[in-house]
Amino acid sequence: MNLGIIGPGLIGGSMAVDLRRRGFAGEVLAVEKDAVAADAALRLGLADTVVELEECVRRCDVVVLAVPVDAALVLLPRALDLADGTGKTVLDVCSVKEPLCKAASGHPARGRYVATHPMAGTEYSGPWAAQPGLFDGRACIFCDAEASDPDALELAERLYGVLNMRLSRLGAAEHDLHVAYVSHISHITSFALAQTVLDKEKDERHIFDLASGGFESTVRLAKSSPDMWKPILSHNRDNVLEVVDTYLEKMKDFRKAIAEDDTDRIGELIEDANRIKRILK
Repeated sequence: MNLGIIGPGLIGGSMAVDLRRRGFAGEVLAVEKDAVAADAALRLGLADTVVELEECVRRCDVVVLAVPVDAALVLLPRALDLADGTGKTVLDVCSVKEPLCKAASGHPARGRYVATHPMAGTEYSGPWAAQPGLFDGRACIFCDAEASDPDALELAERLYGVLNMRLSRLGAAEHDLHVAYVSHISHITSFALAQTVLDKEKDERHIFDLASGGFESTVRLAKSSPDMWKPILSHNRDNVLEVVDTYLEKMKDFRKAIAEDDTDRIGELIEDANRIKRILK
């Protein structure tokens, strides 16, 4: 089976590595406009060749859109135009789903599109960040699966099965609300924490010498690509704003308790937060 990866970066490149290594994919074709990234994808063995979108869809059985959501919104209709009547399957791996599902909803080849979100990644980007085993044991969400053709859906399920992912289904709107809480707010708080510490570092040069593992793990996501996250936060704006407002209210609760030296209330807030241990062990 020929696999097309549009955007052989962290997610697309990691998919290519394991899908080839585990026997799902034979030839891997990539679409990459950045010459440096395209060369890296070839040198790292993420793809056998770099081609234009039209050739990629023509030669591949399944095509994966692994680009930022704003680029995916442009490329998805084009890919579906090329896939119409051919039996090709088109997937995307974006972390915002409702705009993409709406963009595809009226297309005659809508059934060939499977909206997926593999919940895996790191703070790094580009072909250099691709790694084997990235998806093992992680969750993959299929959105509005009932709109996809059965054979396209079966192929996508088989692909993610090869990647050893746990599959579940959600509506696109429900998915976007949930990821705002479990993913997008984590990045926003990490960006804000990094800014806070960087501002303080201007005056206190040794602050990073004192940084512990807790700081490093909390701020790790602040290394994430702005090109990836600007469109995510824009296209999931309403959900993200709701989560940010809730987060700010919780921060105000902590601030008030600390300002009033209310140690009992501080303890209550921490104990309430400790409930997360029931979910994340």
